[in-house]
Parts: sequence; structure tokens; C-alpha cells
Amino acid sequence: MTAATDGYIPHPYVGGRSAALRALTAWRAEAPGAPRVLVLTGNPGSGCSRLLAGFLMLCDPEFRNRLPLRELDPSTVPPELPAPVVPAPTGRTASQVLWLIADHHELRAASAADVFSQLASLDQPTTIVVPDVDRAGPVRATGEPARVVREVLAPLAAAETVRLLVDVPRPLAHELAAGLPTGAVRIIDLDEPEWADPESLALHADTALNPQLGAPQLPFTADPEVRRTLAAAIGRRAGTSQLVVQLATRSVLMAPDRAAPSSDQLLPASVGEALDLHSLRVDGDPQTLRLILTPLALAEGQGLPSDLWGRLVTAVAGQDMTGTMTQAAALVSPFLQPVDSEDGRTLLRLRHPAVGDEVRAGLPSVRTTQARIAAALLDAVPDQDWSKADPYVRDYVAGHAFEAGLLPQLLTDPGLFVYADPVPLRAAVEAVPRDALGAPARTYLRVAPLLTRTQAPSRLRAALLETAFIEDGLPEYAAAVHGLGLDLPWRTLWSLPLTGISAVTVGTLPGGDGEPHTPVAAFAVPEGTAGAHPVGDGSALVVHGLVQPVDLAGASPEQILLLSEEERVAAPLMLSRGADYVRVWDRGGEALVTELLSETPYVGSDLSPDGVLLVATERGARALRITAAGSGDSLMARVPDPREGAPA
Repeated sequence: MTAATDGYIPHPYVGGRSAALRALTAWRAEAPGAPRVLVLTGNPGSGCSRLLAGFLMLCDPEFRNRLPLRELDPSTVPPELPAPVVPAPTGRTASQVLWLIADHHELRAASAADVFSQLASLDQPTTIVVPDVDRAGPVRATGEPARVVREVLAPLAAAETVRLLVDVPRPLAHELAAGLPTGAVRIIDLDEPEWADPESLALHADTALNPQLGAPQLPFTADPEVRRTLAAAIGRRAGTSQLVVQLATRSVLMAPDRAAPSSDQLLPASVGEALDLHSLRVDGDPQTLRLILTPLALAEGQGLPSDLWGRLVTAVAGQDMTGTMTQAAALVSPFLQPVDSEDGRTLLRLRHPAVGDEVRAGLPSVRTTQARIAAALLDAVPDQDWSKADPYVRDYVAGHAFEAGLLPQLLTDPGLFVYADPVPLRAAVEAVPRDALGAPARTYLRVAPLLTRTQAPSRLRAALLETAFIEDGLPEYAAAVHGLGLDLPWRTLWSLPLTGISAVTVGTLPGGDGEPHTPVAAFAVPEGTAGAHPVGDGSALVVHGLVQPVDLAGASPEQILLLSEEERVAAPLMLSRGADYVRVWDRGGEALVTELLSETPYVGSDLSPDGVLLVATERGARALRITAAGSGDSLMARVPDPREGAPA
């Protein structure tokens, strides 16, 4: 974009928006009268994301030198300062966004309140920029953008040591600003006349149509005068929407008759019109286009695999759409964007979330449509074996089932709990009212913070869930976890809901008449605990079978034979313990055998010579038979801090 404005060229990426860039620059420079908090908003597709991305280019000490700074309006170029903190909320929970900020500042915080308190106590102000809040959340329909604003941005905005720039949807923008003193905050609404820049929209259109910048040679692109006339008409019709300009230019470049629209009325004034007019331009049907785009409008994560997209279109339509899909390239192309996934696949998503908003708004029932999609995803699981499921199906079926109102029925399959990415699954389960969840789902919900915090792989997720099911009295689900064939590092023998434990030990009770000794677990508890033997000084001892969950209340403490130091040293395994982890080691090679993490601190642990691990927390005690042999499974490298909600 090279058109000059007042002798200066526009920002090469933003392509205009000089008034808004001046306001952002004044905020960054802490100019007199500039607010401490700037809230950027506008209709979906108005260009907030593009504007903020272009501004951050100027705030990056390295990237800004790639821009023609001397040719830009100086009032739109912020001073060279250290880069601001930019915690990207896309796909993340409010808690994750907060901990990104805490980690950047190297705060030693154990809770969200600690983070805000320590930020408020900083010696020097900190600058934080939070873009694309509308894209927050691992599951689209759970309302995470509102939580980011209320639980993270509002407390940050209240801290005098924080200079904050955020991009949020309009209703949340006004909610955020309402809680701040006059003069401390300013809303920049790109659809308001003060900030709108209709000339820049025409410039965007002209750039997109210019053959010298990549557009095809067509009668209405090769002739500069004709091109500028068309670009002006596109910008005029688009109003304040950069997205509509983008969709309109992509559509006219695909015109089969290679002719420009003969009337302004054949150019879109909204996203909906862009869909409809493009369909007519390529001799398609607007409803067919919306139908084909529906699975993408309801998709989670980065996007859909192409083969799964076709399957879901058929599910939504209720009839085979294979033939239609094979001929739909020209119909759908302006609205699609391929993206490379983390696992190397190419996925498809809509070019902008506002296209999805438009498609969803036209559905007779989002709930019914999501029910069809969820059913199709479940049918796509080979042999109902979640280990073989497509990653999208495995990780995001819960999000579709949630919006369909069917998630509680799905949350009875331990295989899903084990193999699904715990971040989106946790987000979906947490959005369901607790009284609507069955017992296994409530167990998952209890353990989910540990799964997300540790980023545990499926094998260790299975092990942690197996123990949790035993703790919650669901042995049939623990057995189902073992049935997945994952070779777990332990088998939980029993769990005892005993509170007040201060120490644990293993030992044996002598057998009578030549009978073998009985392995036992002993727990130090407060005197007066039911079934406990007083031992003086206000404490008592509970005796329990170590291998079998039997009550040995009749056994007195004097009968227990404790392990000698020689017996412990001769045992093949040894253990070490931290606040929330117990590690089991191979004594011979000093190799890590396995590691057991807990969502609550450990108060005691011991290990029998034959490999039964006894642990206790404030919730109670449990015994586990160690079955791994030098697996080296450890999560500690994944756990920089034992705090709830740390980034997964």
C-alpha cells in the first residue's frame, strides 16, 4: 500500500487508520492526557486485529527496523521501548492468560490474587497488550472471552502500575471501561466516525486488485482507472468493514465472466451479502454455500481436516453431499483459509470468525446441528477405540456435544478421558452444571487441573485417573482404564478416606500358628479418630491392611513390626517426596521408575520391600502396587510451579 497521506505513506500492514494509530502511539509514549488503559473494539471484521498487529510491529525493537519508519507519519510511530508483554488469549482460558503474564514477570505467585497483588507492587509500570480476546477459550461456546475480561483484564486495568491495551468485543469493552475512573480509560471503536477510515478501505481494495501485487490480469484489474473506480465502490459499500472488502475482492477476482460488477448493488455491504452475492456470481446457491460452511462455522481449535469436513457436511444436510462438495471449490474458496496444524496436517478454517457468526445466525437450531455433528464425530471413531480416533474427533467432540446439550451422556467413557486433550475437555466439562454430571465426570473434573498443569501424556493421564476412580469409589471405571492396554506404572489397591493423617508407615503383623506375616499400613491420626488406638501425646494409630483393604482395628500398635534399615536398603526400590509428588526409583541403577503427582500436598509416604507405595494427603490414604520398571516417566519438567491453572 503505497498511496501517500499528507506526504507520508500509510503503515504497510495496516494501510491507514492514522487517527487510531496516533491514539495508540500517544498511549505507548505516555503522552500528556493519554489514558493508562486503551480499549480497542468494533464490529467483527472491522480490522481491530489488523490494526493491533500493525501497531505491535512498531513496538517490537527488532521488527520495527524492517518498516520504512522515516516515511511514516511520526505521530503514528511509537518511541523505541522494550517490547510490551503480549499474552495471546487465542484458544486459552482466562487462567492461562493470567499465568502467561505472571511467568513473563517472573512472579513467585501461588494464586491469581497473588499475581494481581505483585503486579500492583512493581517498582516500574509494566505495559501489557492483549489482542483478540474474542478468540479466547479452548471451546468456542463456553463464554471464555467474558471470563478473560472479568477475571483478568478488569483487575489488571485497576492496577495503577499496569498500562493496558486490549482488543475486546464491544459489549465487553463498555463493561471493562465502566469500572475505571474518568480519564483512565478510552474506548477506540473503529466503527465510530472519529476512528473509521473509509479511504483506507478503498486502498485495501485497490491493493488486493492490483496485478503488480499478485492479483490476476483481468480487464478491471489491469486498467488503473477502472481498478480504482471498482476499489472505491467496494470500499464505499463495505462501510467500515475490512472483512467485507477482503471477501468482495476475493469474490470479484473469481468472476467466471472476467467482468467487474456492473452496479454497486452487486457489491456486498455485509458479510451475509458477501456470501449471497458470491454464490450468485459463480452460479451457485446461497443456501448450499451456507450449508457447506456450517461445520467450519461450528468447528473448534485450529480447523477441520478436509476429509472430516465433507463427512460433517453430509451429517448436517441429512443426505450425501459428496458430489456437491467435489464441485464446490469456486463456491467456497473466498471464505476458506488453510492452516498447518501442530501435527503437520493441513486443516481448513473460515477466513474470519465473523463468517462463522453469519452462518451460525442463519441456522434454524444450533443445538440440533451440533447434535448431528457430534453423532457423526462419534461414528468416526474406529471400533469406538479412542486411541485410533482422528485428533480433531478425540479432542473436540466434547465441545460439539456441549453445545448440543449432550455432553453429560458422553462423559461415561474412560477412553475419552484418557486420550482427549485435557485442556478443551476440561473446559467443556467445567461449563456443564455440576449437578448434571455423573460420578465419573465429577472425578474427571477433580483431576483435570492436575492433567492440564502437568501436560501428562495419555499413559500417565490413565494412571492418575485410575487412582482417582478408586478414591471416588468407582472401581469399575478404574478397571476399564486398565482395560485400555496402556501398561500403567501402578495399580491402585485401595483408598481410605481418612482425614487428619500426619504420618504413615508400612510394617507387618506376625501371623499365628506358623501363618505368614500380614503387611499393614499404619497412620498417625488425632486421638479420638474412629477405630484408632491411642498412643499418647494426643495422637493415635490406625492400622489397615497394606495389600488387601481390610480393617485391622483389633491389632494393637505394639504388635506391628516396622521395617529395619537393613530391609529398606535391601529393597529394589526407593522413594523421594516433594510437596505434591512422590518419585519411585530403581535403587540399583538409580533410574526413575515412576512418579505420582497429587492435586493436594502429600503428608506422608512409604514403600514396602515388594513395591507397594503408601501415600497420604489431606483427602486420605491409598496404596499402589508399582508395576513399572525403569520407565523414566516424570512430569516434573512439565511443572514449573504447582499452581492451579498454570498454562497447559
